Amino acid sequence: MRKDAFYRESSILIFSNIGTGILGFMFSIILSKILGAEGVGLYGLIMPIYNLVICLICGGIIAALSKTSAYYFVNNDYKNIKKTVKISVSFDLVWSVSIVAIFFFLAPLVGEHIVKDPRSQYALKIICPAMIFIAISNILKGFFYGTSKTIVPALIDVGEKFIRISFFIFILNVTKAKTVEECVSLAYLTLCIGELISLALLYIFYKIFTKDKNESPKEESYSKLLKDVLMISLPLCAYSFLTTGIGTISSLIVPRRLIAAGFTYKESLALLGKFSGMSLTIALFPMIVISAFSTILIPNLSQMIASKEYDYIKERTGEVLHISLLVGLATSVICTLVPSYLGWLFYKSQDITSYIQFASFIAPFIYISVTTQSILNGLGKSSILLRNSVLCSIIELALIYVLSSIKIINVYGIGIAAILSNIILIALNYYEIKKAIIPNFNFYDIIVSFLLSILTYFILRGVIYNASSLNFYIKTFLPILLSFVVILFGGIKLSSNRTK
Repeated sequence: MRKDAFYRESSILIFSNIGTGILGFMFSIILSKILGAEGVGLYGLIMPIYNLVICLICGGIIAALSKTSAYYFVNNDYKNIKKTVKISVSFDLVWSVSIVAIFFFLAPLVGEHIVKDPRSQYALKIICPAMIFIAISNILKGFFYGTSKTIVPALIDVGEKFIRISFFIFILNVTKAKTVEECVSLAYLTLCIGELISLALLYIFYKIFTKDKNESPKEESYSKLLKDVLMISLPLCAYSFLTTGIGTISSLIVPRRLIAAGFTYKESLALLGKFSGMSLTIALFPMIVISAFSTILIPNLSQMIASKEYDYIKERTGEVLHISLLVGLATSVICTLVPSYLGWLFYKSQDITSYIQFASFIAPFIYISVTTQSILNGLGKSSILLRNSVLCSIIELALIYVLSSIKIINVYGIGIAAILSNIILIALNYYEIKKAIIPNFNFYDIIVSFLLSILTYFILRGVIYNASSLNFYIKTFLPILLSFVVILFGGIKLSSNRTK
């Protein structure tokens, strides 16, 4: 029953993430057509700043609320759940408003001296309300994840993305915005409106699900409940803030290092837009599967630890690690087989083929890395995760700084740095995981997964070569479908046969 519940909740989140991912793709395609590579690059420079402030005001809060809610939910203790949500909202509201107010007044300085592009100033101010909205929304999402009501935030996320795209198209037609500055500002205005709608819907459903539910075997004080949440969220907040901060710095220094390599500022933004804004978006699209498992895994592991179900923990962590590897390898096969088709399908562009191919090799390492981080979170080792992640982020930043200033490497330095730093992070995290539990995932699973992927690649390569007369969409989607079916399900089947 526990296993069924885990995969049921994960499946709901996967389908939701597929929906939001497709809509996110549509939004990036619309942005690329309206703004061009330069505009996408500017949009991408502002987003890390937004993410950094979000990490500061509510980093780790979803994991903290989901773990706390899961603990009380098992005991049917809705009164303490509601009190936890209430005190968390009160605390985070005061904290987020304070931080956002400071950021609003500093936005012109941030745009001029950090982003190094005055056109970003209006967008930086516009996103301020969204930061408050998402801080409160994350608390409510944590409640729904912890109480096994994943479908609520899942559907709301899909609806919010659809409304955001529709409103962006509408407001562009009404305002007739033409400049990159105006269009980027409007894109972030739609983000703000979308987050407000999402918060309103989450609150409505929260009130519906908690109405007349006040059971409590033992009522806890507000101070204890807040302390429990902060004990979980603060290390995760520090982890998110520091790693995102280092990531933000790396995003901001890339254009400057490309300029040092001999490119102009516009060329640097265009290169960044093509690699990070377009190609990595394609290669990391299947992250929706990994993030779904990771989100549900944290409260799931917490429940199993409380019940001392250690065999289930070994089985669950092994399964998720194996799935992460298989999804990453399938992504690499697809992006290596049909990069030109993918570039044309999503962006009507033929000049990002090499970027997509290179980005494909990053996917397996990032997917496994994210999974190991979730396992450490679920095992309560957030301080160790913080140490490992900060160390590897610094290594990644240093590599980006050096490599991106070499003209022949340029933006490929981002990918090289990501691969090397994530290999180190996987090794460090897995070493710590094995101190607590040994996942049912071994060298045999890795070798079989790689061999199956290589075999799939060469078979599909031959099929594509001998099917040049087929329709463009068939040549694009058939390798995608076959790669995931053969590698994912084939890998799982071979592994399950071994364990029988």
